[in-house]
Amino acid sequence: MTVQDQEKIASVQEQAEAWSPEQLLAWAATEFSSVAIASSFGVEDMALIDFASRNPQPIAVFTLDTAFLFPETYKLIENTEKKYGIKVERMNPVLTPEAQAQQHGEALWTRDPNQCCDIRKIEPLKRKLSTLQAWITGIRREQSPTRANARKIEWDNGFGLVKINPLADWTNKQVWKYIFDKQVPYNPLHDLNYPSIGCTHCTRQVGAGEDERAGRWAGFAKTECGLHSGN
Repeated sequence: MTVQDQEKIASVQEQAEAWSPEQLLAWAATEFSSVAIASSFGVEDMALIDFASRNPQPIAVFTLDTAFLFPETYKLIENTEKKYGIKVERMNPVLTPEAQAQQHGEALWTRDPNQCCDIRKIEPLKRKLSTLQAWITGIRREQSPTRANARKIEWDNGFGLVKINPLADWTNKQVWKYIFDKQVPYNPLHDLNYPSIGCTHCTRQVGAGEDERAGRWAGFAKTECGLHSGN
């Protein structure tokens, strides 16, 4: 982090904790010439895209298309583009599913999900973030212990740029109220006990009383793909 970056974050980090999502997005759009929303098209990301649609300055949206997303997710991406008049940039892995199977064996996610995530998510994300000054995410502190200390504006040590989390202090109830109040489209899998939706191979329904990320990488001591573990 440069001294200029440190000063920029330090000057607003504390006061930003009181800012609304609209204020944070407006600040990001004016402060950085290259900033984008990273969307996996979960309910939080849909709320952010809706907020961004009301911002005077356009904010780009990109997604990590692993080639293993649910059909419902791909359909939601298409519907989102139509509703908001935007083009979502799809970041694809270097390896196709077939090439990955040839190089690393079939069903890598069943043997080494971390490596699979590195290939299909982390590498494409690094490629995109290398072109940005800041990225915007939908993570919330309530989601998991690994996200409990997220600030609304922070420096991402793992990827080397500013990270903005406009919904960091929102509850799940707040997110859903916004979605319903504003009639924001969302993935129908959420209505079938899929609170966190990733790739088809590594996402299952969540049972009563389970953590909302319990359905990700079930059977492994893993709750994050590595996108948000760099701070």
